[in-house]
Amino acid sequence: METLGEWWMWLAFFGFVVAAVVVDLVVLRSQGAHRVSVREATVWSLIWVLLALLFCVGLWYYLDGSAGRAVANEAATQFLTGYLIEKSLSVDNIFVFLMIFTYFAVPLEQQKRVIILGVIGAIVLRAIMILLGAVLIAKFHWVLYLFGLFLLVTGIKMLIFADAAPDLEQNPVLRWMRSHLRITPGFHSDRFAVQIDGVRWYTPLFAVVVLIAVTDIIFAVDSIPAIYAITEDPFLVMTANVFAILGLRALYFLLADMKERFHLLSYGLALVLIFVGTKMLLVHWFHVPAFWSLGVVTSILVLSMVLSLAVPPRRQPSDGTGPDDQENL
Repeated sequence: METLGEWWMWLAFFGFVVAAVVVDLVVLRSQGAHRVSVREATVWSLIWVLLALLFCVGLWYYLDGSAGRAVANEAATQFLTGYLIEKSLSVDNIFVFLMIFTYFAVPLEQQKRVIILGVIGAIVLRAIMILLGAVLIAKFHWVLYLFGLFLLVTGIKMLIFADAAPDLEQNPVLRWMRSHLRITPGFHSDRFAVQIDGVRWYTPLFAVVVLIAVTDIIFAVDSIPAIYAITEDPFLVMTANVFAILGLRALYFLLADMKERFHLLSYGLALVLIFVGTKMLLVHWFHVPAFWSLGVVTSILVLSMVLSLAVPPRRQPSDGTGPDDQENL
């Protein structure tokens, strides 16, 4: 498979990822379980975005000197477009995380640890899927059309059911865990399992981690084909994906209280998937330049966020009931 990334670039990038995850874990252990403030989440979100932009600048500078200005401009634009798409899709991922945390009434102090574990799992999972996708595209280029069709159908379904609230009670993974595992009625600090009278019981925090992992898998199925619509270079796909994921934890605590404020963002994400799916299906007849793709994606997302602020959300009637984590488990 052809890629702009040389062996030392891959090695340096994976070294950076390992270092970033280790630092995150060390900081988590030193701070202990604590509530993440908006200020802390904002600072870390800006740091991750800045690191992604610095990487893009460094990549452009290197390619400008080694491969020429045209190649550098194309690669940088593809990275930025892919990063923007993955970052945007991760927002939808965050809202699902929020739904899971709310359903189980996970204490704010424990949410940070769960998200870090989810980020690590997502990085490993997407690395595998990206490399697998690169091999499939290299051997069977028509797979791109299947990716495009999948994204088009997914985008249309998301557009139709954008206002539908997910029903976690009917989640098959959660139902299986309830029927096959002993789950305690309440949390036991940050533990995933406890021994009660010599019998192993799993805590609600364990169920939350499993559901977060399943969510990572589901969203990876959407996001990997989406970025392959922008570039087929595995190095650009991998770096854009991982940079978006590394900022997921900070972005969650920054946007956790803004779901209603950006209530039209789901429609914007649906239109983005429809656009990139259509782009993949028409690639044989019409090539959309990377700069155009960046402009279209940016315009859709900005417009959906501006309209969200301008148009108030429709209020759903409340029946006065809601899931209680102890009764449900």
